[in-house]
Amino acid sequence: MGGDEGLAVMLAGVAEARRRYEGTHFLLVGDETAIATGLKKHPNLTANSEIVHAPDVIKGDEKPSQALRRAKTTSMGVAIDLVKQGRAAAAVSSGNTGALMAMAKVSLRTMPGIDRPALAGLMPSLGEHDTVVLDLGANTECDANNLVQFAVMGAAYARTMLDLESPRVALLNIGTEDMKGTEEIRDAAQALRAAEHLPMTFAGFIEGDKLSRGDVDVIVCDGFSGNIALKTAEGTARFVADLLREAFSSSMRSKIGFLISRPATEVLRHHLDPNNHNGAVFLGLNGLVVKSHGGANETGVATAIAVAAKSVRDDLARRIADDLQHFARAEPEGAAA
Repeated sequence: MGGDEGLAVMLAGVAEARRRYEGTHFLLVGDETAIATGLKKHPNLTANSEIVHAPDVIKGDEKPSQALRRAKTTSMGVAIDLVKQGRAAAAVSSGNTGALMAMAKVSLRTMPGIDRPALAGLMPSLGEHDTVVLDLGANTECDANNLVQFAVMGAAYARTMLDLESPRVALLNIGTEDMKGTEEIRDAAQALRAAEHLPMTFAGFIEGDKLSRGDVDVIVCDGFSGNIALKTAEGTARFVADLLREAFSSSMRSKIGFLISRPATEVLRHHLDPNNHNGAVFLGLNGLVVKSHGGANETGVATAIAVAAKSVRDDLARRIADDLQHFARAEPEGAAA
């Protein structure tokens, strides 16, 4: 029931996801009458879906504390509870991020060894694949322990989503020198340098202008910095797209130039389209919850569902738990995590 465009786009996204993953079964949580009416446009979903009624909806501007009090009757709360019960392998929502985070944390709890869950997403890059970035806004302030845990979880996520054996992990910082950054970032770097037993490669620090270069596979930061970095990247992508659109429509010569360069601009458009990178995962919970962008179209919704499906099939939670255990066993006395 969430998202800027509401139910119609969500159902269209589910229908597209069903075509990608025919063996997936969908529990559609929300107003039963509205969903049943919307499903008439997608008869192919009938055999692969089930409606779970929830009478209430969390508003986009509702505070997490208010949302928690209505968890049992809202579509968001019911969807997360289905994961807790084991009836669903994952929950996907385009609704209020703060409310989703609060409900998921209270209902599912954090995994052993995790102090705080983190929101991890994929950012387009010039490399062979996208880059995992976390935290994207779940935790505005983080200590060294949090950053180390994020790195371990982010590496496991990269092995799942990007099929990498030993992801390159870096900490977002104001410089690449060892003495740069806050004490928390420097302490986290020290702990990660010593984590040679984990299936990841610590690449040190990375600056903001290198986010999309593809030099590393996982970028770790606090949620305040991560959210600003993500929104800045999205805004820059829109700026570039709008600038090209204006340039190509400014004259007849420009329009002819657009026709000639259209194959290249189509590749650029596809690469910068956030719908092709949609779906951020709350890592560190005893259950899988994926946040879809509120403005996602049906392709974006399907992409978020694909993230959930791949995370389930590749057993992301087990990978994170195993890595955390290995890190704890090899942790030297007095280390940061």
